[in-house]
Amino acid sequence: MRLLDGLEVTAREKRLKVARAILYVAQGTFGECGSEAEVQAWMRYNIFLLLEVGTFNALVELLNMEIDNSAACSSAVRKPAISLADSTDLRVLLNVMYLIVETVRQEAEGDKVEWKTMRQTFRAELGAPLYNNEPFSVMLFGMVTKFCSGHAPHFPMKKVLLLLWKTVLCTLGGFEELQAMKAEKREILGLPPLPEDSIKVIRNMRAASPPASASDLIEQQQKRGRREHKALIKQDNLDAFNERDPYKADDSREEEEENDDDNSLEGETFPLERDEVMPPPIQHPPTDRLTCPKGLPWAPKVREKDIEMFLESSRSKFIGYTLGSDTNTVVGLPRPIHESIRTLKLHKYTSIAEVQVQMEEEYLRSPLSGGEEEVEQVPTETLYQGLHPSLPQYMIALLKILLAAAPTSKAKTDSINILADVLPEEMPTTVLQSMKLGVDVNRHKEIIVKAISAVLLLLLKHFKLNHVYQFEYMAQHLVFANCIPLILKFFNQNIMSYITAKNSISVLDYPYCVVHELPELTAESLEAGDNNQFCWRNLFSCINLLRILNKLTKWKHSRTMMLVVFKSAPILKRALKVKQAMMQLYVLKLLKVQTKYLGRQWRKSNMKTMSAIYQKVRHRLNDDWAYGNGTTPTLCPWPLTCLIHWGWVEPKGVLIPGGICSLCPIAGQAGTWPGAQRASLIGIKRNRSLTYQMEAKHCMLGPVVSRRLSLHITDEGSCLDKDGALHAGREWHGWVKMEHCWLHLHPKDVGSSSRPSNCG
Repeated sequence: MRLLDGLEVTAREKRLKVARAILYVAQGTFGECGSEAEVQAWMRYNIFLLLEVGTFNALVELLNMEIDNSAACSSAVRKPAISLADSTDLRVLLNVMYLIVETVRQEAEGDKVEWKTMRQTFRAELGAPLYNNEPFSVMLFGMVTKFCSGHAPHFPMKKVLLLLWKTVLCTLGGFEELQAMKAEKREILGLPPLPEDSIKVIRNMRAASPPASASDLIEQQQKRGRREHKALIKQDNLDAFNERDPYKADDSREEEEENDDDNSLEGETFPLERDEVMPPPIQHPPTDRLTCPKGLPWAPKVREKDIEMFLESSRSKFIGYTLGSDTNTVVGLPRPIHESIRTLKLHKYTSIAEVQVQMEEEYLRSPLSGGEEEVEQVPTETLYQGLHPSLPQYMIALLKILLAAAPTSKAKTDSINILADVLPEEMPTTVLQSMKLGVDVNRHKEIIVKAISAVLLLLLKHFKLNHVYQFEYMAQHLVFANCIPLILKFFNQNIMSYITAKNSISVLDYPYCVVHELPELTAESLEAGDNNQFCWRNLFSCINLLRILNKLTKWKHSRTMMLVVFKSAPILKRALKVKQAMMQLYVLKLLKVQTKYLGRQWRKSNMKTMSAIYQKVRHRLNDDWAYGNGTTPTLCPWPLTCLIHWGWVEPKGVLIPGGICSLCPIAGQAGTWPGAQRASLIGIKRNRSLTYQMEAKHCMLGPVVSRRLSLHITDEGSCLDKDGALHAGREWHGWVKMEHCWLHLHPKDVGSSSRPSNCG
């Protein structure tokens, strides 16, 4: 308590001294410990003790003061070069807070009962709007945007992002908790349980051999030629030679296996590529290979829309008429069609997102009879409400930092400086110091990439479970901020070198460095790095970025075409060289969605990749991904764009209701699109996802066919001008031709104009 009182003194030096003392306590008072285990035990005990006396809330108040410290910000802006000394206070505070959040978040077997109660209370307080009427995560997001805007260049971004990641993880939960919440929500909505636990399935998957490159094929041809030459040797001499060299027989068998691998996918139990990373594996008898699981790992899925489309095409083919969305009447259809429908219904899967969209449509159809919508204030909902007003700025800021930390990015004068909390005041003067600083800088960037990728993935997954519109809103702004090309640029490098990078000095890791006597560091020891054969940190980052890319492009034709336009196929194929099952799975998913657009020649020359997709990625029945017969744009699985995010955006961000959005079908689409729909924005409402929406039925917007007045209409129904600012008819008006409809935009004081001649 005496230390806490010291945090309230006005003198900055005394406050910093007390904060350092609290940090020493939180780190386990290592000066009085003799082993690493003892340090960790005292760390846990001390942190719960600090939490009990209210240290975290006091630190949050101090952090708030440092954020609003205009003198420090203006001083940092004026300085030509920012170093570690400019962020000392902030780094001490963030260190203590990170230790508290990470330690309390993790459960241990020997935890006391009161510690478990404190953990639940701490999680609830951390996610509640108790800090300036907003959750603690929103405060950290504000630090990120302030840093990226240049108003606070001295903020230690690595520590801020790490604390943000652990805070989101603590308040919302990790993937296992997410899976449990998903199962519980499906049960509440009356949906059948999940066909399998995706976490367990991925854990049991084995990595596949990567597709052979041109150099590999040449090397294998040379090996094959050497083996044919050996066949001319007499068998007696060959046996005698094998007796003298017992490893020769194993080598020849290994060569045969490598050559057989050209045409088959042999599972690998090792996470990375054998030749570049792993030592030669121990030879096992051939019987071990029979223990691999048979069958496909995933149960196939079918959407209700797929069944409707299949029945519609079957009826029009055999009977000559359709029955709309009726999926039960099979009169007049042949017996094989009955069997097909039964199989499709057996594997029908209804997602939580589809149910949420149906509920929103029903509510908008009769808003008065539905009554006031009750929204459960779960931690995800509270966080979204805090993030929503400035969500675009938060996404842009995170992607800016991710771009600056990417190994492929080049240093530019106008880019943000993310090395402010790693560069010392005086630059190194010796080779050893320069090498150590180089390792620190690379490690610093890797940790930033890891934290940002984890934060984005966690938010996307939790928002999608809470409400699909929240997920779509966040994903939309990530796409607007060029997240897709940024991730592809990240992977456009030697990904094996990135995965196997050794940018760490193991003897300086905590608590090893404070318990043991440190050996003398030399240039040779720094070059050697640690004994790990790959970097889990970088592998984690790559998997997260691939999963984000999958989230953004799934069921979105225009975003899938971005993958094709940016030539992502060769970039993703190179990533398959990493022999880790989870990473390969998400690479193959991204390749699967674009195979039909890559052409027949690509599919013929990449049959090994096609086989891997078949073996490891979930099948959607009626999906002809491997053939490319139907390359017409596939619409969203649910009409998300029936609820268009139109709103008159003024410079101050005020939404003024009014105006008219008219939609009518293109000629020839009368069967798909009912008559022209008109919806007035006077009845605009704010739904649970906090997006302003209006009803405009059946406006499934496809890619833009033509543009006018620099107006860009996206498939999400948002309207961008040439500067990337959101508008909705306030400045632009006129007919804009879409793939499936004409869209008429005009301000509220303009009367309705006539339709184009080819409107239906």
